[in-house]
Amino acid sequence: MARTATYDRDTALDAAMQLFWVKGYHATSMKDLEAVLHMRPGSIYAAFHSKEALFRAALDRYATRMAGDMQALIDNSPSPLAALQSQLLSLADLTPCDRPSTACMLVKSLLDVPDEGDLRRFITDHLDRIERLIGGALQKARDRGELEADCDTGRLARRVQTYIFGLKVQAQRERDPQRMQDLCADLADELGRIAA
Repeated sequence: MARTATYDRDTALDAAMQLFWVKGYHATSMKDLEAVLHMRPGSIYAAFHSKEALFRAALDRYATRMAGDMQALIDNSPSPLAALQSQLLSLADLTPCDRPSTACMLVKSLLDVPDEGDLRRFITDHLDRIERLIGGALQKARDRGELEADCDTGRLARRVQTYIFGLKVQAQRERDPQRMQDLCADLADELGRIAA
């Protein structure tokens, strides 16, 4: 008779995600994971197979939530371009709240792993997914006449993604809320000025 899992996978993944987000992949030890997951090493390996597999599952969870939130914002906005401007403006209040960091877990992870290898490709695949989502919104904006017909939406998507991740990094160092609001507003306005 097979043993049933005595842990909640979603709860475990959320706890692992928070830990990896704070400490990074390499600095997170199995002892750290045991403590936050409330699981013994054998149970962790039985549930997730390896530290790397657990990290991948946690990062996938983070990236899926990020993409889902952005897609919902785009879907629920009357304008794809306005949705991206709203995304930029929303980053003005990046107090950690229930998050361990305002910085993006994808970016922090990218900086934590070697320049080559499957793990780096896994992270960059998620970053590419976000870029495609932004690019899709910009293509819709172009199709609706919000952007010039010859607008290079791929290039603009990379720029907007840089704004988003850059603002998340800036929020780590900025202590003056007004300066953060001004910066977000400046970048949102810049994006608006690109409109046809």
